[in-house]
Amino acid sequence: MKAAQRRDYLVKQSATDNDQQILDRAWQHEKKHRGHDQKGKAPAVALPTVSVATARELIAQTSKYRSIPAHLRNRIGISRFKKPIIKFLTKAFGIWTRISTSYAHQMGWYPSVKPYVGYGTEQFSRLICRTVFAPRHVNPHKPVRGIRAMLDVAAPYECVRIDIDGTPLRTVQIGEIERFERNDPQRARTSDYAISDQAGYLDLLAEHPLTPGIHTMKCHVPHRAPVSAELFTISEHCPVGIISDVDDTIMVTQVPTIWRAAYNMLLSNPRKRASVPGMAVMYNKLQRMFPQAPFFYLSTSPWNVESQIRGFITDYGFPDGPMLLRDLDPRPKTFVPSGVNHKLEYVDQLMDDFPQMRFILLGDDGQQDPTTYATIARRYPGRVLAIGIRQLSVREASGGLPVAMRRGMAVTQPIPDTEVPVFTGTTGANLMKTMLPYLQQFAD
Repeated sequence: MKAAQRRDYLVKQSATDNDQQILDRAWQHEKKHRGHDQKGKAPAVALPTVSVATARELIAQTSKYRSIPAHLRNRIGISRFKKPIIKFLTKAFGIWTRISTSYAHQMGWYPSVKPYVGYGTEQFSRLICRTVFAPRHVNPHKPVRGIRAMLDVAAPYECVRIDIDGTPLRTVQIGEIERFERNDPQRARTSDYAISDQAGYLDLLAEHPLTPGIHTMKCHVPHRAPVSAELFTISEHCPVGIISDVDDTIMVTQVPTIWRAAYNMLLSNPRKRASVPGMAVMYNKLQRMFPQAPFFYLSTSPWNVESQIRGFITDYGFPDGPMLLRDLDPRPKTFVPSGVNHKLEYVDQLMDDFPQMRFILLGDDGQQDPTTYATIARRYPGRVLAIGIRQLSVREASGGLPVAMRRGMAVTQPIPDTEVPVFTGTTGANLMKTMLPYLQQFAD
């Protein structure tokens, strides 16, 4: 068999039940929404997810990967120890998905869409939404307890129509959740709708010129009313941007203590979450100092709790802005991305989207923000104005353990070693005293 024939054969063999679901779903959607006024017109072409649209590329990548010796594959991150864990989690997610989807069908739930606040430049916009099964009457933006949000049942391969300020989007670039994708006009595709991936996510990069400001994005799925979300369009010439962590930087979560963090995220009332003292005041002063500066909230929390964090930001008066969260479903990817990789990936994206912008990085020493931000400063010399690190108290870092049990524990990160100025403080008031006077020189 010739190489070309063999390749085509492999492509055909790579088609899975998921691919067929996409095609069937697209055809059913087209029949439902094709009106009498559309007779004679060419049918719209469905936009599948990256995993389906690039099957040929994936096969080539897989072949190349399998040709790498085992000892080298281990060095690039696929160790023998990780494989059983990945396999177990993937299988567990698959079982949970089948059970929860069956339950949703029995309850009479049907697909709905959750749009997340997006951002973009004057030339293109980055949009993320998720299709999930839900009862007939549901408010997708209502903050709920984390445990309830984590039990969202994904509705995969659903057709979604999107418009911005009433103008339907037709030319979009399909991206992959958790992966930085540059704006590439050659990858843009034209269609009346796009299709969510296996976990229900739809990550789009839309070429749609807009003026700087806040716009409205609306997502439509069949048999549901449109759901809207804000879209922040940022000037390409904006000089300063602010990237902020969420957990233990603006919201008390106690991430270093796993059981405390799990309780705060999953079981606590979203309306009773505590804010880090003085941080809202500091952020509003930063906003007044840099009126055009966008705020990007970069967190390792899952997209499931986006509405919970959004409600917290609104309730405590923090400046509004897009969130960059992560997906905890390991099936579409090799594994759940680490917090460091997740943040570095999104920072790479922001640096590329706004090449003239310099950033202020705000985080805490409870996770790996100090080392992550130091890596960013080294990777992008001259692009980081300052780093602010909120220092957790001993009680926060240890979860309230007795003094005798705290001995020998190292639960916080050291101050990063970098040429960029680093400011520290236990509260927003402490940080303001030293950080804001330094930043004043960069204000207009």
